[in-house]
Amino acid sequence: MKLELEHEHFDSLISLVNHFNSEKRCRDFITEQRWGKVVVCPFCGSVHIYRCSNGDNQFKCGDCHKRFSCLVGTIFQNTKISLQKWFMAIYLISSHKKGISSHQLGRDLHITQKTAWFILHKVRTLFKQYDDIALDGLVEVDEMYLGGRESNKHESKKVEGTQGRSTKTKTPIFGMVARYGEARAIAVTDTRAATLMPIIKQFIADNAYIFTDEHAAYCGLDREGYKHGVIHHGNKEYVCGDVTTNSVEGFWAHFKRCIFGIYHYVSVEYLQQYINEAVFRWNTRKSSESRRFAAMFQKALCVCSYEDVKMAA
Repeated sequence: MKLELEHEHFDSLISLVNHFNSEKRCRDFITEQRWGKVVVCPFCGSVHIYRCSNGDNQFKCGDCHKRFSCLVGTIFQNTKISLQKWFMAIYLISSHKKGISSHQLGRDLHITQKTAWFILHKVRTLFKQYDDIALDGLVEVDEMYLGGRESNKHESKKVEGTQGRSTKTKTPIFGMVARYGEARAIAVTDTRAATLMPIIKQFIADNAYIFTDEHAAYCGLDREGYKHGVIHHGNKEYVCGDVTTNSVEGFWAHFKRCIFGIYHYVSVEYLQQYINEAVFRWNTRKSSESRRFAAMFQKALCVCSYEDVKMAA
């Protein structure tokens, strides 16, 4: 399946709205992108399909005799929101480099904040990270801790012993960035070797050259067969030839701007979804608005219900 969007040049919201100027055009587009010229039954896989006379891209399977629309099996299934607003929402979400809040999306689309929140979390379920393509070449790994600084809290709310890598009031996140490729990031319970090493083996190729700081959890990388370079941040060393973690630090900077600048607060239950969103934005940061919209639309042609949103937390 390939989206024929290159000739449309959706480089602005106006161009998108002008092209998808009716619900019928949106449905025709979904039908074309899902099946092309041969419609396939989403229930039994049959191609013995009849088009219903009532329009709106309604079909009936000649084998299992079930009726279905072009929206069955997509993120738009059972939606009460117009497809034009869905398309605009996907464009707005994809085009804002640091994300968009549910309050702002609600104002832009003239929907309630609760509905906008539901749309955002439905879209975030599309950003799941996969390990089918391993990070290779020069790969930088690092960890960060998400949580408020104790110095910024009221005296009655400060917690002792939270400095450094303490997880009493902070959630650790482990990140991996291929210097000339993509990023991966996972919320973890701690940053011990027993926790991080399986993630490294899952997402990073065996022949990769891994760069880290001097954190003790990375000391076993050589024994696992990886080439390992260490940069000593404690000695105020940040670059030594090719050895540096500046790329993954750049990803953390982008992630923090998304959280602190746009969303302000993220609950632990939904943290991984926000991480997935930040990874998608980082991996597509050099793409044009039309290509990023196309990538998101391809992911949108899958089932996603309210239960999916809750289970993704």
